[in-house]
Amino acid sequence: MKKKDPASRIQDLRQFGEFGGVNPSITDSSTYTFLEADTMVDSFHGEAQGCFLYSRHWNPSNKYLADALAAMEETEEGWITASGMAAITCAILELCKCGDHIVTSVTTYGGTFAFLKNYLPKFNIDVSFVNIVDLDSVEKAVRPNTRLIYTETLTNPLLQVSDVSALSGICKKHGIKFIIDNTFTPLIVSPAALGADIVVYSMTKFINGKNDCVAGAICSSADFINSLSDVNSGTAMLLGPVLDPLRSSSILKNLNTLHIRMKQHSRNAMYIAERMFEAGLKITYPGLESHPQHELMKEIMNPEFGFGGMLAVDLGDHETSYRVMQAMQDQDIGYLAVSLGYFKTLFSNSGHSTSSEVPEDIQREIGLSDGLTRFSIGLDNDIERTWAKMLGCLKETRVV
Repeated sequence: MKKKDPASRIQDLRQFGEFGGVNPSITDSSTYTFLEADTMVDSFHGEAQGCFLYSRHWNPSNKYLADALAAMEETEEGWITASGMAAITCAILELCKCGDHIVTSVTTYGGTFAFLKNYLPKFNIDVSFVNIVDLDSVEKAVRPNTRLIYTETLTNPLLQVSDVSALSGICKKHGIKFIIDNTFTPLIVSPAALGADIVVYSMTKFINGKNDCVAGAICSSADFINSLSDVNSGTAMLLGPVLDPLRSSSILKNLNTLHIRMKQHSRNAMYIAERMFEAGLKITYPGLESHPQHELMKEIMNPEFGFGGMLAVDLGDHETSYRVMQAMQDQDIGYLAVSLGYFKTLFSNSGHSTSSEVPEDIQREIGLSDGLTRFSIGLDNDIERTWAKMLGCLKETRVV
């Protein structure tokens, strides 16, 4: 029998509402009743399975969404957080203690970079930043006290492709954990099936797709999720980044259209990337044969969902980048805004926005140029019309 794709695993879930509604009921309680006093005691000891204790610990709405994400990722369990950064920080802090060491990609989201570079030293947790596509440098960076390797499937904003299976092999060889952020490539890549121990998401982006909330998720083994939520020592339980149930319910509905949206994001991004390449722009997109890890991306992806909606264009300097983005916003091509995964195209100059936490010398060292402009391509119905408007802006600003 053909193996089910991640979208079909979501579709096969049966999640009725409390009164038979086709949508699961939304929890409107912060605390929950126990019919017997002993059950409350058992819940605090983690022994009352299926009982809800307090919404910071678990609530039914978040459990519905967690189950759907775990089904998508082929992991045993999931956990819902109030932001992508909460998912990242809780997963890392659950594994690390004072004196531990982390190996991570130097090319990563600015907030993650700042947490690893500036925040973790307060806890005497050391971090080595490496070129994640250079597997030799990754392995050489592993020390006896290394606890985990952290990367993004498609790095932000340079769009390097992480070799998930090879990195998993390095982790298994050294007995350490592998955490991967799959925010740019939901459905497109299934990291857990390729060997990742923990998959994290900013659901703010493609998964929700509406830019109307901030949320995150952690998908992993039952043991890891249980450790995160332990009432006495769980990082997520004690730090408390719980998502509001109403938002959780809204994201669950949007998750069921993710496969349709990702295909359209990918189709549109491929079209724009090809046209930009033909126009002579310095374009980075994993769907182009010119991308250094194009063949690797083809090996690890679920091909029916395409190569994703993210592309990066080097416009030389930030002044040119600003002029181009302003022209495109004035022509209603999209919005000059951070974030991604929206139904409209969003564009930003990475070095001066979402990667501004990365020091300028490191930006230059890793190839993040002053003019690097990140595009999250939207769901435009007529992408040829969009390109015609883009080309007009590029000509107006004398880029082409």
